[in-house]
Amino acid sequence: MGTIAEFDVEHLIGLQVGTSTIVKELARGGMAIVFVAFQRTLKRQIAVKLLPKSLLTPKTAELFQQEAEAAAILSHSNIIPVYEVGETEDFLFFTMQLVHGNPLSHYMKAAQKNPIPSRRVLPVAASVNIGIQVLDALNYAHTQDIVHRDIKPGNIMIEKHSNRPLVMDFGIVQVMRSKSDDKPIVHGTPLYMAPEQILSRDVDGRADIYAVATMFFQMLVAKLPLPPFKSKPALLKEKVLNKNGIFLQWPSEVNPDLHEDMDPILQKALAYSPDDRYATCKDFQDDLIAYQKNHLT
Repeated sequence: MGTIAEFDVEHLIGLQVGTSTIVKELARGGMAIVFVAFQRTLKRQIAVKLLPKSLLTPKTAELFQQEAEAAAILSHSNIIPVYEVGETEDFLFFTMQLVHGNPLSHYMKAAQKNPIPSRRVLPVAASVNIGIQVLDALNYAHTQDIVHRDIKPGNIMIEKHSNRPLVMDFGIVQVMRSKSDDKPIVHGTPLYMAPEQILSRDVDGRADIYAVATMFFQMLVAKLPLPPFKSKPALLKEKVLNKNGIFLQWPSEVNPDLHEDMDPILQKALAYSPDDRYATCKDFQDDLIAYQKNHLT
């Protein structure tokens, strides 16, 4: 069947997809390829996410369709909007806003390479601001019965000129209002996955809260205080078995620029049981806003 990494796209340059013409490749993910395209009807550059049917399995087709349909109904200033959904003889596709910027992971990796140890983290004020905006976007998505299920730094784009974070890639969302008799399948990125997600149990917005908290912790420290794991399965196993969590220290113990008031916020957001976490992203967001007012202004 081949893989996305092996897929040759040269013959696609100039291809008309819906109302757009493909210009150049931009990025590749696990399932699809993203292109810069020119939308002829509105005379603007946009992004096209395309999945070759030759690489399709029923599950990948379903996930791709979920991503398009879920993102298309969401309208929020911190969520990348989807414009058009469709398919050709050879591809499934959807078009979306072209964001000029880089993923959050890019800025985190750049900071970690700083020769000055104290500058190997993003500024606390900027990190808190990003966390507040991402939580606002997810809180809105959850009110639309949509759980992202793969929040991580690579899925948060930072717009170049405004520094606005934009949530992207709803490729493995669970649309909670849809019913299925299929056995749940584990999807996500191990470090950010909540225990109940690893166990293939039903998940709700509290799984996104766990993921945001892990990502936010990672933004606040130069290196996450984790025990060494030899493999991803070992990490997953530890997350399921250790009900006290996998972190050896809390953020204020690692980053002297943080007030200790940050620790209980992340402790609650990272609780093993979803019932012990914040009930909503709004609750989590409110505590970050309070921290911002008390310690960053």
